[in-house]
Parts: sequence; C-alpha cells; structure tokens
Amino acid sequence: MITTTLKKLSEISGLSISTVSRALKNHPDISEKTKLLVTELASMLDYEPNINAVHLRTRDSRLFGVIVPSLSNCFYNSVIASLEEEARKNDYSLIILQSVDDPDIEAANIKLCRQNRVNGLFASITPETINIEPFLKLAEIDIPVIFFDRVPDRSDCHKICVADIDSATIAANLIAENSKKKVLAIFGNSKFLITKKRYQAFTSILHQYNIECITAYATDGTHARQIANDYLPEKPDVVFCMTDEILAGVMRATQKRKLKIPDDIAVITISNGFLPTLYYPQITYIETSGEKLGKLAFESMMSTLSGSTFIHDKIIESVLVRGGSI
Repeated sequence: MITTTLKKLSEISGLSISTVSRALKNHPDISEKTKLLVTELASMLDYEPNINAVHLRTRDSRLFGVIVPSLSNCFYNSVIASLEEEARKNDYSLIILQSVDDPDIEAANIKLCRQNRVNGLFASITPETINIEPFLKLAEIDIPVIFFDRVPDRSDCHKICVADIDSATIAANLIAENSKKKVLAIFGNSKFLITKKRYQAFTSILHQYNIECITAYATDGTHARQIANDYLPEKPDVVFCMTDEILAGVMRATQKRKLKIPDDIAVITISNGFLPTLYYPQITYIETSGEKLGKLAFESMMSTLSGSTFIHDKIIESVLVRGGSI
C-alpha cells in the first residue's frame, strides 16, 4: 500500500508543499478555494499526517503511558478502562504496557514511554522494583509519573492508592463481629507496601479480639489454592483473601473439598467488585474500586501537567459490600 505524503499531494495538486501543509491546517493566508482543493484531494487519497513529525514539532504527543503488572487482572482492567475514558474526554490516547512483574521489562517499558515522548506515565511497580530513579528521571524531561496501587515507599512521588489500612480493618472487624475464632488470612506479595499495610492492620485487630490467625503469602491464584489446600484441614472457620486473585484460588480449593459457604467455612475478601458476584452465595467484600482510582489518578495527572507543584498522595475510600459468605 502506497502512503500518501505531503510531497505526493503537492505533486498532484501542483502546489508547493508548504501551501498544501498550510491548507490542511486551515491557515488564514490560504484561499478557501485552495483549502477545498487540498482537503478533497487529501480525503480521496486517504492522507494521514505523520504523527511522529507532529510530535517532534509540537512536543505534545497527546499520549499517556500506562504500566501495569498484568492485563488479565480484573482490577487493572478497570483502572485502564477508567483512564482511557478520561483520556478520551480530554483528547489524549494511552499506550498500555505490562511488566509481568519483571523489573527488566518494566525498565524497557519506561524507555519506550520516554522515546515516544508521552505527556505522562501511570505506573504500578513490580515486587522487585527497589530503585525508582528511572521513573523519577522522567520528570527531568517534563514527563510526570503517577504511581498507583503498587507504589514506592517514599514521600517524594505522586501516589494514588486504595485505602489499604481501612479495607483490612473493615474485614477484621467484621470477622470479630461474627464471632469467628480461627482465621486463615492469605495476603499478596510480602514485598509490597500495600501488603505490609493490610497485614499489619488486619492482624492487629484480630490480636485485640484474641482471634487465632494463620497467615500466609500467595504470589498468584494458583499459589493461593495450594495454600488453602494445605491449611483447610486445620479447620479455620473463615478465610480472608487480600485480592481477587487469591479469592479465585481459595474458592477452587473450597469447591474441591465440597465445603459449603458459609455453613462449613466463611469467606471475606478485598475486591474490585466483579469476582465476588460470580459465586453463590455472593462473597462479602470490601470494595477497592479500580474505576475510582483511575479517575483520581487522571485528575492528579492533569493537575500536575497544569503546573501544580504539590506531591499528590491520595487514597480511595473502602466500602463494605455484604454478601452471604459470612
């Protein structure tokens, strides 16, 4: 397929390249007759401007980068959908990349965003990301970074998070209110700040009520299923799942053992809200909305691009959604 260029339009129309270019931009110095001729010719030949050239000239890509651990995760899907909606409303596009929790891939993604001169970057870091200087160096070339969900444990960067402490506290208090005596609590990767906060808040509340708690860390749903299979014989009366992925693994384990919920065992989770509705009875969960997080992250990005020098450190409210699982 032959690409139509400004030079091609110039040759066919008999006009100079500069005249064709200005006509396409609706420049006031170009007559309406010439503008009509050029625009009709461009339409007929499916002319599209060279976006890279436009970016180099204007230094405005109208593009945001988004780095997430996985595109198959329901929570990150909802964040991306929310970011995309807000971007579209504001005449921006997204370049969406996944790190698969590999710091080398994450570094390559950062480089790709820099090369494409994105206007800003939204990022959820990997478990192995200790040095965030590659992210912060983007600010030196006027590319702000908004960290979300999985964020660095430092105060000099923009962070948008769910209410990690509140969500875990709500779950623990509900377990106590329902007079549970033995809890199996499965958390996510222990290296994340989000996990540390939830672990500390959850176990602290249970300790206050003298509730026995078995704790474990799962890297993914499959690992969570294995952990549940190992500990269910110890007959906990409730399982707490830190994420949707962990919930999926735990539910497979309970179904395999033909345990009835909540009669044989209760289940409570922290969730984006979709997965708990797929089970009967519906799983009680503390909502941590990816949609709300995406909107707040975008709002912070636009504020930063508008010249705000404040460090954004914001939290999304957690809400208890009662099901029939506890």
